[in-house]
Amino acid sequence: MTDAVVIPGGRFGPGAPLLMYAGDVAEQRGATVHRYSWSQEFPKPDQPEIESWVGGEITPLIDTISGRPLLIGKSLGTNAAAIAAEKALPAVWLTPLLTLPWVADALGRATAPFLLVGGTADKVWDSDLARRLSPHVLEVEGADHGMYVPGPLTESIAVLSRVVVAVEEFLDAIG
Repeated sequence: MTDAVVIPGGRFGPGAPLLMYAGDVAEQRGATVHRYSWSQEFPKPDQPEIESWVGGEITPLIDTISGRPLLIGKSLGTNAAAIAAEKALPAVWLTPLLTLPWVADALGRATAPFLLVGGTADKVWDSDLARRLSPHVLEVEGADHGMYVPGPLTESIAVLSRVVVAVEEFLDAIG
């Protein structure tokens, strides 16, 4: 693996824990990690225009990378699934927006392997769809969109550990 592009969600940047650690997994495997931050305020995240907006933000960075980078995106960043499908790029999608038809459609067109990570308490997660789209799925019972679970905070920290293991296993599986 030569490069990985970390694509943030809408509320936090590429240094948020899920993204930070997923990128670190790629880095430990020799990847140069590019942690992207949005250059401007994004349009409404539940409208189809968001897909082309994300593409306009991310594609210039991807185009500077030789080879096939790994994409690692969270929530809003999963609108880059169309780019992954178009360029046959492997990906890790954290809390993907599976209820948005254009994201689900792009994931369905993908030819490169991808990991989907979500929780059963997340309104944009669809368990059945996730399993139809990819054999690589981590679903956490009770986890919300931030991958927090009810109970002590240490339980949510344990979820973060499970996500790291899933990313490690996925990257090992795809070589």
